[in-house]
Amino acid sequence: MQRVIGVVRTTLTDLKLAIEGTIIMSENLRDALDNMFDAKVPNLWRKISWQSSTLGFWFTELLERNDQFNFWVFTGRPDVFWMTGFFNPQGFLTAMRQEVTRAHKGWALDSVTLHNEVIKQFKEDISGPPPEGVYVHGLYLDGAGWDRRNCRLCEPPAKVLFTPMPVVHMFAVNSTAPKDPRLYQCPVYKKPHRTDLTYITFIVLKTNQSPDHWILRGVAALCDIK
Repeated sequence: MQRVIGVVRTTLTDLKLAIEGTIIMSENLRDALDNMFDAKVPNLWRKISWQSSTLGFWFTELLERNDQFNFWVFTGRPDVFWMTGFFNPQGFLTAMRQEVTRAHKGWALDSVTLHNEVIKQFKEDISGPPPEGVYVHGLYLDGAGWDRRNCRLCEPPAKVLFTPMPVVHMFAVNSTAPKDPRLYQCPVYKKPHRTDLTYITFIVLKTNQSPDHWILRGVAALCDIK
C-alpha cells in the first residue's frame, strides 16, 4: 500500500513540474496525463495496484483500502473486514485458518478447511468480532437474489443485476469431509471479470432449489461490481 501511495505521490508531483516546464515530460508522465484526462487509471499505477473501470472508482478504492489498513495498524483489529481491500484475499483467509488451528490443541492445518455462514446483519449492525474466525462484508451476488429472512438464495428481482449480501462469517472446521450436497458452492471473485486470476475461494449458501439450478445460472459472489 505504501508503494502505491508513493508512486501516486511521485507521479503527481513530477506531472506538476513537467506542466510548469521545470522537468522533461517523460513517457510515463505523458501516459498518466492522457489517462487522467480520459478518467482512466494510468498504466504505471495499474501495474502495481488493481483493475478499475474509471479513475474515480480507483481513487475511492485507494482511500477505502488505506482507511482499513490504517485502522487495523493504529487502532485495532476491525470487527468486520472488507475483503475487497486486500491485495491477497487468499492469504488473508489462510492466515485466519492458521489462527483457528493454533487456537485448538491437536488440530493440523492440513485437515482444517474453510467454512462459512451468512448472518442476517449488515456491516452497520455488527457491534463486535465473532468468537472465532472473521466477519467479511462487501460481497455482491451476481445471478441470484438473497432471502435475508431465511438466509438462503432466491430468484433475483426484475432488472436487478447485483444483490448486496449481508455479513459472512468465515471460520475453519477440523474436517476434510465433502460439503453438504444440498448447499450451493458459490465461487467468489475479486472483479466481475471471472478468471483464474480473480478467483478467491468459494462459500456455501443455503438454497431451496437444487444447487444445479444456480450452477446453470452461473451464480457467483463478487467483491467488486465496478
